[in-house]
Amino acid sequence: YRCKNTGKYFNVKTKLIFHKTSLPLIYWFMAIWLVLSHKKGISSIQLSKDIGVTQKTAWFMLHRIRKALGIENDKSNEDDNNDSDGGKLSGTIEVDETFIGGKNKNRHADKKVKTCQGRSFKDKIPVFGMIQRNGRVIAKVVSDTKSNTLFSVIHNYVKEGSNLYTDEWNYSDGANIYYNHRNVNHGAGFYGSGDLTTNHIEGFWALVKRSIMGIYYHWSKQHMQRYIDECVYRFNTRSLSDKERFDLFLQNIECRLTYKELVYG
Repeated sequence: YRCKNTGKYFNVKTKLIFHKTSLPLIYWFMAIWLVLSHKKGISSIQLSKDIGVTQKTAWFMLHRIRKALGIENDKSNEDDNNDSDGGKLSGTIEVDETFIGGKNKNRHADKKVKTCQGRSFKDKIPVFGMIQRNGRVIAKVVSDTKSNTLFSVIHNYVKEGSNLYTDEWNYSDGANIYYNHRNVNHGAGFYGSGDLTTNHIEGFWALVKRSIMGIYYHWSKQHMQRYIDECVYRFNTRSLSDKERFDLFLQNIECRLTYKELVYG
């Protein structure tokens, strides 16, 4: 169709993840189904074989799909609750950070990074996660693990007055002022007592790490958030059937990702 106001042509795929694709939509629907039904994700090599396209095409398709998954995650954060907090996590929340990247000891001598033990992340990328007991998880790539950085993320996504369970890391004085903050000290061998534990968020990190080690092997910093969004979407829809997860995805495909944005953005 041609817009009489702008003179530009458009069709049913315009402004969707399918925008300007030359592939038949059946290829896209097959790819979406495979991505959402695999518990740990699917590599671009495997997807290219399954649907009959090149690896480069499959890689681009996967990142377009992940972008839409991120849109759905953000929409859930806004719409999950109808109160003034706009869908913030509430109740009992566990928070923790993890570092994505291979172990230094496993690298070749010319690729080892000096003084990167402990919480140093010269060779890794920090990701911060928050999970509501029996509810959603939110995970964001962060620039660093300073207390002010992490607390600003908590305050953005967690309703004030909630129970906040953390490890022994410093999350600033705000954690004690705005939340019912309790912590476990893994360094001292204390992993929890009764309701006080961070096992749920650590379980989510375990699923993330299985995706890396079992399927993807390496996530670059440039694309890290989209891979995390894929894991978050899969976790948050764990109670849905494959068909329900597929139908939910198709409600949030109004987003574009050009190849130039993907490679150079």
